[in-house]
Amino acid sequence: MPKTDNLQGALEILIMKSLRRGSTHGFAIASYIQQASEDVLRVEAGSLYPALHRMTEAGLLKAEWRTSDASRRARFYELTAKGRRQLDLEEKKWLGISAAVAKVLRMA
Repeated sequence: MPKTDNLQGALEILIMKSLRRGSTHGFAIASYIQQASEDVLRVEAGSLYPALHRMTEAGLLKAEWRTSDASRRARFYELTAKGRRQLDLEEKKWLGISAAVAKVLRMA
């Protein structure tokens, strides 16, 4: 099974897309990506948390400590206005790229 690490640039858009649904913590983000991809994509903690940190530093995400449903202290992330704009741009780009790849695969 491919990991998101192997999909250059895909991790950030997958994180932003999962946060489009609302604020949540890292484990829930990874779980959503895995479930939404029907277990094809798995995000390892060693990739997820550095990406969340980079995205927070870049102003794409806002983070705060809260208590999770499991009564554990967890850092919750949510998209900022800048993050929503970036998601819209990246989503259009990825849809274009995936359509182009699909065309090549059909022709070859």
